[in-house]
Amino acid sequence: MQTWILKLLLGGCSCLALSCAASSAPLKIFPTDSVKAISYSGYRSGQGPGRAEPTEAQLSEDLKLLSRHWNTIRLYGSGPQSAAVLRVIDQEKLPLTVMLGAWLKAEVSNPACPWGGIHAEAELQKNRADNQTEVDQAIALAKAYPSLVTAISVGNEILVDWTDHKVPVDSVVAYVKRVKAAVKAPVTVADNYVPFQKGLDELVEHLDFITIHSYPIWEQKDIDGALAFAQQNYESVRQRHPQKPIAIGETGWATVTNGVGIPLALAHESAQDRYFKEMSAWSQNQGIPIFFFEAFDEDWKGGPDPQEPEKHWGLFTKDRRPKLAVKSLYPDLIP
Repeated sequence: MQTWILKLLLGGCSCLALSCAASSAPLKIFPTDSVKAISYSGYRSGQGPGRAEPTEAQLSEDLKLLSRHWNTIRLYGSGPQSAAVLRVIDQEKLPLTVMLGAWLKAEVSNPACPWGGIHAEAELQKNRADNQTEVDQAIALAKAYPSLVTAISVGNEILVDWTDHKVPVDSVVAYVKRVKAAVKAPVTVADNYVPFQKGLDELVEHLDFITIHSYPIWEQKDIDGALAFAQQNYESVRQRHPQKPIAIGETGWATVTNGVGIPLALAHESAQDRYFKEMSAWSQNQGIPIFFFEAFDEDWKGGPDPQEPEKHWGLFTKDRRPKLAVKSLYPDLIP
């Protein structure tokens, strides 16, 4: 087993020096050998970005449910919902810590994005200002809840070739430096494994740890080859950056698809069940922090087709009912 941790996530930590990563023992990201982590968004039916927000009572219900099995959640932005989540965890003394996100919008156009990466210059200028504000908010929340915010992820999928919200690497480095100068929590950037596999040395040198995303199902892998594929993704980044700790910030398995992007034969609950169990076992056996994507189905995502896979990654349905993968953990919630 790899023994990873010098307290960089779940309980507050001060050991952030890069010299730690260069020592003979790898730097551990989390201060426990039993990291159970999941990505969380509180949106329910009829809610979504720019629409209705979940109430604090709804957030409390979700967080109490999740804290029965997980001890770390990932949030993607530092806006009102994240502030409310942290407030609820703090006020209700829930046994959860948070990898907080600073959501960065596009600062340049990306013609390589197949679904709309071209932005007017006026929009890009506004986005740059919004990104500054978002980083300020992440810093403020980390300072307000230092025992809960145990890592900060600057941006999400902003570097991969196909992103619709691309941010230049030099801008990302500047944001990372700014956050690191302001808070004690370790700082990362979360993205698809490919950019880190290729390099990004000028960014990685400033990170306390790397966060990668791996989705075998999006790359047309069936469940029999899924675990090995995710392991290969992780290992390729580890070999490229051997002195830097690595977390898997997203991986999961859709349970429904309309056949667009994910073949009909791949998306079903039994496959999600197997993938969740195999990835969880690998995480625990090797000490690799893995955030499973995601807690709940979100029907606001994608277009009007209710079968779009983007809506169906949750381990729970949008009505907070457990899918097969977690039914044994939540038998009281089975209808």
